[in-house]
Amino acid sequence: MFVKDRMLIFAIVTTIIGFMIAVQFKTTNEPVVRDTRDILQLRQDLRIEKERQQELNQEIEKQLTLLNQLKQRDNIEGAMLDAINDLKERAGLTAVSGEGIILEIKPMYTDYGFIPQTVPAHLLRFLINELNIHNAQEIAIGNQRIISTSAIRDVNNVTHVNARRIPNLPLKVYVLANEAEKLHHEMIVSESVEYFAIENLSITSTPINFITLPEYEQPLRIRHLQPIKEES
Repeated sequence: MFVKDRMLIFAIVTTIIGFMIAVQFKTTNEPVVRDTRDILQLRQDLRIEKERQQELNQEIEKQLTLLNQLKQRDNIEGAMLDAINDLKERAGLTAVSGEGIILEIKPMYTDYGFIPQTVPAHLLRFLINELNIHNAQEIAIGNQRIISTSAIRDVNNVTHVNARRIPNLPLKVYVLANEAEKLHHEMIVSESVEYFAIENLSITSTPINFITLPEYEQPLRIRHLQPIKEES
């Protein structure tokens, strides 16, 4: 029985590790397309990818440590449930609350010229990258939680997040941060403000003591994994 418990623990942890590796594989093996980003954005994206790689390595090490700890505990089932709940929270599968900021995006001028109805996908991606650079903990665009596999795409000139159409302007972005006031001041003078202004869009930041972000509601797909049969 104890051997089967160990095999079950090992299967769960290796599945988690495999999922993270699959995510990293997906992000580094996108189809080759013409890159139209400027030098500044390329540097920011490179920094994000390096941080993501470092986080992945740390996460793999953490899960291996957890596996060794579980092997030495008597209450294996309770330890497994605690680990699974912790992983769900960090993967964005549960609602989270805390201090942070609310960014409101709306048209800058409405009395003349082109009045935008939505936020272009490339601007939202730039904003998310900049929030991550400034140590945002969790992010939600409207009611769509952003996780490592979230996709922000332009579909027929309509921006979609997590394969869901985002609402028209004004649009709110909810952000959790350990240092909300610092993030608030960073975003006031951020480059996102300048880039959004080019598209006749304004960003206002409001620090808030308590906000709740929704959980990620889409099913997670795990690929490139196969179960290992236990030898008799």
